[in-house]
Amino acid sequence: MAQQRIHISKIDSPDQTKFVISFDTGLDPRSFARAKMSQCLTEPGYVVSPDGSFEEWRASGVNEVNGFMRVWGPMFQGKRLDLIIDEAVNTDQSLVQQTASAEVASTEAPLQAIIAWIRAKMFLGDTGSALNPGSAFVLDGSVFFAPENMSNRCLFGEKGEIDRYNCPDLIGMDASAFCAGTMLYKIFAKSQAFPSREIYQDMREGVFLPIHLAAPQLNKKLSELIQAALSLPVTKKQYRFLEKSSLVTTKGSGLNILSEMLALLKQLVSDSSFIFTPIAEEKIAQIEKEKKAYLLKQNSVTGTRRFVTRNKYALVTASAVFLFLAMMIVSAIVRERPTTEGMSPIEVVYAYFDAFSRLDHTFMEAVINNRDVRQDANAAATMFAISRIRLAHEPGFRVFTAYEWLELGGTLPAQDVFGITNLYIEHIAGSEFDEVAVFRVEYYMWPLNEARQIIRSDVITLRPDRRERWRITEILRTER
Repeated sequence: MAQQRIHISKIDSPDQTKFVISFDTGLDPRSFARAKMSQCLTEPGYVVSPDGSFEEWRASGVNEVNGFMRVWGPMFQGKRLDLIIDEAVNTDQSLVQQTASAEVASTEAPLQAIIAWIRAKMFLGDTGSALNPGSAFVLDGSVFFAPENMSNRCLFGEKGEIDRYNCPDLIGMDASAFCAGTMLYKIFAKSQAFPSREIYQDMREGVFLPIHLAAPQLNKKLSELIQAALSLPVTKKQYRFLEKSSLVTTKGSGLNILSEMLALLKQLVSDSSFIFTPIAEEKIAQIEKEKKAYLLKQNSVTGTRRFVTRNKYALVTASAVFLFLAMMIVSAIVRERPTTEGMSPIEVVYAYFDAFSRLDHTFMEAVINNRDVRQDANAAATMFAISRIRLAHEPGFRVFTAYEWLELGGTLPAQDVFGITNLYIEHIAGSEFDEVAVFRVEYYMWPLNEARQIIRSDVITLRPDRRERWRITEILRTER
């Protein structure tokens, strides 16, 4: 375990030895002076009592320990909130899960501490105070909030990583609600809500495993509140886009979430039988299956979206180059480009959907004789460009055609699959002698980065062009 840089220690004064709260900065005297850390001596912390009263806490002095500078101040006889949470998470789960009472008992102490923390935050209101649970000490309902800047510096050096409890985009009660949600998530899911290195982007985009999948036995109302708290960065961003005004909303605001969370936690601690709901074995297996499917889809969709975002200029450039090269060489290959010459109408339909699965947009464009039905060819061309660019950046990446996927067993989810399966073609009108032919085509469409298929039904009309080659002039599509 990393050495705690915010802790209770003792110092020797001229008249006695006394206990204090210490902040090990990890800086030698010269670096301490260069970083102007002495300014932290004027930064206030707060001690909040259960009755709502609070007083400022300020550092008393600085001393040097083992060559490093330490800031210290008045004693608060409590325990760090993050350590209380870690103890609950690290409890031997093989023992805890043997009985429901043991599982409830393992969460009682951290829930009481979080109740005190939420209540103290609401008492402080707009008074700024540190958010990270490593900056808070709790004792019998009283809470000490350390000076924010100094404690954040110490915690960063202590853990060697960024803050996984707070989103930098939130302020005020929204920030407090988000922090409370991440603490409760860790207690009940036994893991961080945002464990990846792209933590802030995950927070902003709401990329986390929903609490009802991470802790399916948890009280439904508490799950909803935790989910609402962790979704605040996304909902606030949407609100700003729609309203272009205040960050605060009435419904779903951080203050409302904290108020409901506090009331519910008090109720659940007083009557712990409602914290967890037993789940049947078959339901657990179903939830695990749903959890795996969710993670697969989330990772695939998130990876593709961020790849496109990171490489949007490269994609635009590649598309422009692609179109330029196509225009430059079109005259050279016009005689060799594919055509439907010699093909019957039904052969043209079969070839069109086969080309779609293989991303052969060149042949698809040769089949089409109407600008209004180019959506499939455009989709194939875009997918072809993206797959080539991703292959250049991600060696080993491959898009499987739906036919290949079926031959390999057709296991769901099918996020790396693109194309057509279950193709059924029915002639419904016209003939080669009528110079018009109409077919109904039903099939499953497997879009890339989606775990499930789209069921489509097309009515396709073909007519011969001036060179007597059958080509598609109309596609009427329905899908579900």
